[in-house]
Amino acid sequence: MATFLTKKHLSRRTFLRGSGVALGLPFLEAMVPAATALAATAASPKTRAGFFYLPHGAIMDNTIFGKEVDTWTSTGKGADFKLGATLTALEPFKNYVTTFDHLENAASQGSVHTLNPATWLSCVRPDTSAKGASLATTLDQIIAQKLGQETSLPSIELAAETTVQIAAGNGGFYAVTTSFAAPNKPLPMEYNPRKVFIQLMGEGDTAAERDALLKKNASVLDMIAERTATLKKDLGPGDQRTLSDYLDTVRELERRVGMASSRDLSGIHVPDAPVGEFENFEQQLNMMFDLIALAYQADLTRVATFVMAAEGTDRPYPNLNVAGGFHPVSHHANQRERIAELQRIQRWHMDRFGVFLKKLADTQEGDGSILDHSLFLYGSNMGNSNQHDNYPLPEVLIGGAKGKHVGGKHVALPERTPLANVHMTILDKLGIPQPNFANSTGLITEA
Repeated sequence: MATFLTKKHLSRRTFLRGSGVALGLPFLEAMVPAATALAATAASPKTRAGFFYLPHGAIMDNTIFGKEVDTWTSTGKGADFKLGATLTALEPFKNYVTTFDHLENAASQGSVHTLNPATWLSCVRPDTSAKGASLATTLDQIIAQKLGQETSLPSIELAAETTVQIAAGNGGFYAVTTSFAAPNKPLPMEYNPRKVFIQLMGEGDTAAERDALLKKNASVLDMIAERTATLKKDLGPGDQRTLSDYLDTVRELERRVGMASSRDLSGIHVPDAPVGEFENFEQQLNMMFDLIALAYQADLTRVATFVMAAEGTDRPYPNLNVAGGFHPVSHHANQRERIAELQRIQRWHMDRFGVFLKKLADTQEGDGSILDHSLFLYGSNMGNSNQHDNYPLPEVLIGGAKGKHVGGKHVALPERTPLANVHMTILDKLGIPQPNFANSTGLITEA
């Protein structure tokens, strides 16, 4: 249990305030009263949860080539734990990682793409005959109701691109979001980095207000410069470095968001690309990951859901030497070359996620890192994309959950274990135990 000796005591909810803006702070040792155990204070690090969704399944032992082309499935535990090739980016974090065999989500069975996003975190088949949305409160929102009540944003729902895709059901309720706040309340996924940044920084409540404030104020940090200088005088050397690193991150994100909105689009009609979205998809994806990391670091939210590519997306990946878009490539027709292309896309996304994890692992917070205090689910709601099936599902659990999750293992579950068992287990590890979740049959005690 960590105990800190500090001269000053700041509230964990301290903000740097300026004209029309309030910037949350990262964890500082000065937030802990002198000679006080960290866990006994309001500054005690909080658990975060995150859900990272990639469509079109994974190449597992689910093609006609079997294990020969399986680059997803991991094996063993402890010193014998070996990650599948697609998961190589998780190697530095193996002790936080648990993988699974034989998971199924019957809720989306036979729906092709139309039900996959919404049923991933609900495991409930919606009433498609209803006039409006009719599903269930999703896992992330159940968690937000518990963990998110002390933060300015109970949760954030992001996407790397628009989730309205013709190939995924033409934008129906259940294809465009993974998150439902209530059975009839789907939550939109935001893919404009500028809007996300302004939402996190608290600058304006409406589009018109944000636009006016952006024109008036060039930088969030410029507006709080005087307060920042005053605060630094009261901090020790370690806290000064932490604060400076944090503010450098905010400044860099400001710069990159500004670059994304500085394109000259005069005379070009771009209805599906609002100002702020990067043309370069890698920059766009990295920006969204960085915004999530910033939100966790400043304790602006403790629950994030991120769709890393839209269901049914035709997005190309020329940087990976892939001929065609993600969705067409996912229909590989058991052609070795197409399977290899799909594997490259899946590994590339995992690599980007690995960079995000490193940022969290490198961010110290009290008695550990943000990764030590988090629990994430990375996965898909499809198995073999060529067949649109939902068994077996590729899912990975990552993070320390403040000591409640110990990774470094692959768990071989019984055939057709409900995905809801994973969700129920996540809730249990986050201190939100439930007697059941959707069609769950019990906790995964080995996880």
